[in-house]
Amino acid sequence: MDRLELQDEVVSTSALKFFYTMIPTMTEDVARNALVSFVNSKCCYGNKAAGELVIQDLRQLTLYRYRLETFNESRLSEWTFEPLTSNLVDGPQNGTSPRPWDIKVQTPPLFQDDTRKFRIPHSSLVKACHKCHGHGRYKCSGCQGAGWMRCVSCSGTRQRRKQQRRCQMCSGTGRKRCSTCSGRGNKTCMTCQGEKKLLHFKQLIITWKNNVFEFVSEHQLDFPGELLSKVNGENVFKDENVLVYPIIDFPKPEISLASQRAIAEHNAAFTASSRILQQNKRSLQARSGGKIQQSRQDKYSSPLKALSRQTIELIPITEVHYQYAGKTYLYFIYGLENKVYTLDYPERYCCGCTII
Repeated sequence: MDRLELQDEVVSTSALKFFYTMIPTMTEDVARNALVSFVNSKCCYGNKAAGELVIQDLRQLTLYRYRLETFNESRLSEWTFEPLTSNLVDGPQNGTSPRPWDIKVQTPPLFQDDTRKFRIPHSSLVKACHKCHGHGRYKCSGCQGAGWMRCVSCSGTRQRRKQQRRCQMCSGTGRKRCSTCSGRGNKTCMTCQGEKKLLHFKQLIITWKNNVFEFVSEHQLDFPGELLSKVNGENVFKDENVLVYPIIDFPKPEISLASQRAIAEHNAAFTASSRILQQNKRSLQARSGGKIQQSRQDKYSSPLKALSRQTIELIPITEVHYQYAGKTYLYFIYGLENKVYTLDYPERYCCGCTII
């Protein structure tokens, strides 16, 4: 089964059990308390209007948020070095260095970005420091190795020009000790830290990255959609596996289309060069009827691992229409956290606050 055939596989929501948790109905008390909490968090908002406003209408809606996450692990190795501080060198004499994907490491929490570095066993070797050529020190650039510099007060004449007496700054010597090297004429090599030798070794860099596609169902509200990515919704569907398949027959057609588009994009970007997590290989074979062609398995040997998760959430959002001092206003309550968004709160005294 190649990648194109895998994309043709679908998940029908009619065959899935959706757990629709009843989102509590928005009441006037909850709406008012949400606004009061919001106002109290702002330095330039007065709370009198929040306490005295008259709520005229509550229009509760629900939006769907579809999210596809593809969690990738990539590995690369590169040469690096550090000062040699020990006589114990794990070099080729101890065996052959393992390949990057043969090194076992503990996987961080799934779907969270992370980067870690490891020394590859049996890859170390010792070389003289290239900065100081194995001396551990190098000539001071301030005094050019002399250890002293011409006195800036008398310019090396040993006496003041106008006063015709011995220079007090250099005690009549015409020069001062170099402050850069403390008069030694050389400095400790910072590359090898004075050890004269460097330990070169291969370093394994492992990067875990969570690639996210997010889509929110269409709405006609005067509400910035980017705020919805910062709140939680009620999860009604979750599918997590090495590969996930497009959703069909969802009540909101745009969610099904978003699922198809997201999976196609992530498959094109990641699946062709991914390596299946060993512990999930059996589950993929079970879902595809045990028919995984050898050509498909060969692709997994490339340096990348992938795991996918798609979810659908219900995000509650309420339009609150209210009246204060004879005028009509509007604010929104959104997310399970009951966050507030408003543009025209009547008691706003400055314009320096961000309204979110």
